Amino acid sequence: MTEKTSENQSHHVKRSEIIDYQTYEDHRAEIRSKVFEIKKPRRIHLGENLTFLFENHETIRYQILEIMRAEKIARESAILEELSTYNNFLGKSGELACVLLIEIEAESDRKPLLESWMGLEKCIYLLDQKGNKIFAQHDSTQVGDRRLSAVQYLNFATEEPAIALGCTFGDLAGEVELSKEQRNALESDLAATLA
Repeated sequence: MTEKTSENQSHHVKRSEIIDYQTYEDHRAEIRSKVFEIKKPRRIHLGENLTFLFENHETIRYQILEIMRAEKIARESAILEELSTYNNFLGKSGELACVLLIEIEAESDRKPLLESWMGLEKCIYLLDQKGNKIFAQHDSTQVGDRRLSAVQYLNFATEEPAIALGCTFGDLAGEVELSKEQRNALESDLAATLA
C-alpha cells in the first residue's frame, strides 16, 4: 500500500513513522520525555476554565503510539485507522490545530455551565501579528443540542504568526498574550504545515 501525500498532508504523521507497540514500549520513557518538552509551550491557559493544547506532528505521533500501546493494536488496518483519525486533528495546510479543554472543577457545576456556554466554540480566536482575529473552526459533532462537550477540537486557518489567544464569550471573555516560547512553538508548527 502506498502512502498518500499531498501538500495538504505534508505535516501529517506517516505510516513509516509508527513503530509497533512492543518496540515503542522499549523506547517509551525517552519518547515521552521529549514529547512532554514539546508540549510545554503548546499548553496555553485562558482564564480559569479554558486550556488549549496545540498539536503538531510529534504530539500526534506520540498519541498514536500511546493508543497502540494501550490497546495492543497490531493489525495493519487498525493502525491505518488510528493514523487517519489522529491526522485529522492536525488539519490542513496553513492551519494550527488544538484541543480545547473546558475545565470545570465542581462536578455539580459541569452540566449547567456546559449548557449555558453553548456558542463558546464560535468565540475563540487567535490574534495574529497584524492585529487580525482568526476565529476557530470547530467540529460540529462536539456540540449537542443542549450543551457543549468539555473537549473541543479547533483549527485556526492562518498564515501569520499568532501573538495572543482570546475569547469573546460572556463571562469567559478575555485575551492572553503568548510568551516568546509559545509564539515560537506555534510559528514553527504553522511553518511545518506550509512546507
